[in-house]
Amino acid sequence: MLKKFSVENFKGFRDKITFDIGSPSNYNFNSEIIENGCVTKGIIYGINSSGKSNLGLAIFDVITHLTEKEKLLPSYDFYLNMSGRKAFAEFEYTFVFDDHELVYRYSKNDVNTLKNESLSIDGKELIFYDFPGHDGFTLLEGSESLNASIKNESPISRVKYVNSNSILADNEQNRIFKKFMDFVNRMLLFYSLDSRGYEGFMNGNESLAEGIVNSEKVQDFQAFLKESGIEYDLYGCEVDGRKAIYCHFDNMDADFFKIASTGTRSLALFYYWYIRMQSASFVFIDEFDAFYHFELSETVQEHLKQIPGVQIFTTTHNTDLMSNNLLRPDSYFLLSNNSIKAISELTDKELRQAHNLQKMYKAGAFNGK
Repeated sequence: MLKKFSVENFKGFRDKITFDIGSPSNYNFNSEIIENGCVTKGIIYGINSSGKSNLGLAIFDVITHLTEKEKLLPSYDFYLNMSGRKAFAEFEYTFVFDDHELVYRYSKNDVNTLKNESLSIDGKELIFYDFPGHDGFTLLEGSESLNASIKNESPISRVKYVNSNSILADNEQNRIFKKFMDFVNRMLLFYSLDSRGYEGFMNGNESLAEGIVNSEKVQDFQAFLKESGIEYDLYGCEVDGRKAIYCHFDNMDADFFKIASTGTRSLALFYYWYIRMQSASFVFIDEFDAFYHFELSETVQEHLKQIPGVQIFTTTHNTDLMSNNLLRPDSYFLLSNNSIKAISELTDKELRQAHNLQKMYKAGAFNGK
């Protein structure tokens, strides 16, 4: 799982910002959202232009050079902070797998140009490469033969190169390395209905209807909508050679996506990814409830909360969700002034289950530390 992430000189983050999700507090409620010492479900708040979307892009920058998954490369324009003094951005990820800590660091001049990268397990540096100097090494058992070829001028990530071109020995270090690569390959970021964009996890532009029909989930989708107070009689079909979802009415049938409201179509987008999330490792949903009623937002968060083993973070402006009934103080994060912290860190007051977090937030209780 991801334990901590830091980035510097990337987009709006001129100075180093650290997102620490590996230091939970000792609350005795909603404890199921803590796994392996890491927060697995969280909500990020921040005013407009505070950097919520850029935080997601920064975390998912790793998939742009380590995977062949879908990439939102146009979103990485203006890559470096325009007031920064460095000609590169710096990234650092700390993961925990089976009680072992893996740290992956790298810097880039732009989204496509690595400057250097380093991978360590339990404090031992096992892969390093300096791209301008064309110098580096790998110490993973089974990759020794790559040390000669690793020093060529290819711009490819050396971590990716080692993973793709070596038959690694069956030992603990290499198993942790493989878990890291698998984690990165299963990361997923997606946006609300307005942009329909996604990054990581898979490839292609399958339509929502195709995805739901091909997964044989049309009736489950109907039940999901009904749970949210939206009732349709749905069925899957094929129209002009493409899978579609239609609604049955007494007088005629109609394409679901042509008659559904904006909020309902947004809910369909969520459902499309929801039935895939169980196979993800880390999910970031930006402005997940932009078109939702506040009660629907809570219902969606409850669904996310029930997915085990997957770290899922959403961004929102909806303070109705800031409740100990849903999550807990160490899983609500405030992003402001190039800093992101859990609200439990932003007050000297001991936060208890009975506290009204939303009321405290609106009263400025988390602004003074």
